[in-house]
Amino acid sequence: MIGIFDSGLGGLTAVKELRRLMPGEPLIYFGDTGRVPYGSRSAATIVKYASQDAAFLLSQGVDAILIACGTVSTTALKELEKNLPVPVIGVVEPAAEAAVKATKNGRIAVIGTSATIRTGAFEAAIRARMPEAEVISRPCPLFVPLVEAGFTAPDCEITRLTCEHYLAPIRESGADTLILGCTHYPLLAPILSEILPGVTLISSGAEAAKAMAALRGQHSEGVAPVRYYVSDDPTLFVASGGTFLGCDISGGVEKIDIERY
Repeated sequence: MIGIFDSGLGGLTAVKELRRLMPGEPLIYFGDTGRVPYGSRSAATIVKYASQDAAFLLSQGVDAILIACGTVSTTALKELEKNLPVPVIGVVEPAAEAAVKATKNGRIAVIGTSATIRTGAFEAAIRARMPEAEVISRPCPLFVPLVEAGFTAPDCEITRLTCEHYLAPIRESGADTLILGCTHYPLLAPILSEILPGVTLISSGAEAAKAMAALRGQHSEGVAPVRYYVSDDPTLFVASGGTFLGCDISGGVEKIDIERY
């Protein structure tokens, strides 16, 4: 059984890909909706939150954890790898690998939360694979609140203007590949693609899911259940998450007290 966690509903991008790749694998998803966003927090707070999230998943019996959060993957992954008794996969290395394979001109852009971009983790992972790469990093702190609030429609003027503001330097750079360094960002993909036509978008959550599937090896048959947990009122999570996943999750989302872990 695989556990997946994120600060909110963005990690459902990883759940969706895991369901496609490993339909027979039981999954548990925790979205820390009561403390979202993580990207504006200090490193110490991010480590604390991530440790609690992982502790909850371990209490449910998972034997592998996917960190479907760019902020945690860039800030707390090493700490979790050191302390957790199960394999842990983050989003940075798989996304960097996919971006290096995808780029044709060596110009790779990265967008993420302020905490993610501040670490330089994506840039380091890219350069480890392609030292000559030109990496353009851009923090987009308003994206997570917009997604969590449901402002993801392609015709949403507020979100479109925000995207245009953040992506202007990337468009001017001539980058042909863009890493979505936060798992919330694929929910804005239609707008991002319109603003950056011809640019290949790399979903960090989807790439991490592929890495987890490769780690697990042979997959079981059938369709296993997914259990969803949040740390705040499930209402908005149910509405937005169900739309994104393409299925009704209204009867299967439970609120927990994450501070107990």
